[in-house]
Amino acid sequence: MGLHFSWQEIATAFMVLFAVIDVTGSIPVFADLQSSGRKVSALKASLISLAILIVFLFAGEALLKLFNTDIASFAVAGALVLFALAVEMTFNVELFKNDTGNSSAQATLIPVVFPLVAGPGTLTTELSLRSECALENIIVAVVLNMILVYFVIRNVFWVEKLIGRNGIYVSRRFFGVILLAMSVKLFVSNLSILMS
Repeated sequence: MGLHFSWQEIATAFMVLFAVIDVTGSIPVFADLQSSGRKVSALKASLISLAILIVFLFAGEALLKLFNTDIASFAVAGALVLFALAVEMTFNVELFKNDTGNSSAQATLIPVVFPLVAGPGTLTTELSLRSECALENIIVAVVLNMILVYFVIRNVFWVEKLIGRNGIYVSRRFFGVILLAMSVKLFVSNLSILMS
């Protein structure tokens, strides 16, 4: 069985994951962590997140089978989570509480890797994408997102200055709307599979 790379699927998966991870929206958190002396390793954060996402991409389906659930059902549930995340981003309301109050000096694992990068929303999303995109295209999209995460964390103060507070605000709203549309598409397409 050969690989079937599709630029359209890669772009779709990349955009959905980018919107969920919301690395630009997390810039103020990254900057605050580093300013307060809490060490964040860009390389470790991106590599650990990549490992978690790739492992879950392969093991997630087996986990679903263990609970007697199929990908279409999970995708419908995932679409609802995406919808809630999109509402957060678009309307600036807090539905999911991210605990960034860890007193440890090492902040790479918590809160950067989990829940900011490889959190429940991201894990749910990538597994939900399996009903829409080929596995190899999702992997490429995950890798591209982790490269972007590495770049942003590594150059957080420069990126913050470049984009500006208004830029972060606008990008968060824009990707919120994109995510809202994609969550509706994911919900409708998979609900029709379950209903047939």
